[in-house]
Amino acid sequence: MRIEHFAINVPAPLEAARWYVEHLRMRVVRRVMEPPWAHFLQDAAGLTTIEIYGNRDVSMPDYHAMDPRVFHIAFAVEDVAAERERLLAAGAVSAGEIVRTPNGDTMVFLRDPWGVPLQLVYRRQPL
Repeated sequence: MRIEHFAINVPAPLEAARWYVEHLRMRVVRRVMEPPWAHFLQDAAGLTTIEIYGNRDVSMPDYHAMDPRVFHIAFAVEDVAAERERLLAAGAVSAGEIVRTPNGDTMVFLRDPWGVPLQLVYRRQPL
């Protein structure tokens, strides 16, 4: 068994999918251009798929109120500081300072423009 995708329900799925493609370098692998506007986005490595959709028939999560340590989407990057600045300029919001762990990993939390917690992480030894 393998994970096919995970999904996040957002109030503006078309805009969010566009932002993830443009700024997180994801690519659309499937989309539904009618409610709930589901967009399946794959990471640059083609290994992980996120579904971004907008289903107003269920309660919308309050991502802004979620502590990023409870839920976040982590992206592996080479330069945490540079990617952080690039995403802040693109509309992301800071959710913490850059942290360096004793084992040499570097990470930081941000929120996308819809409040979804994101983590940028550089691992000295990749997972």
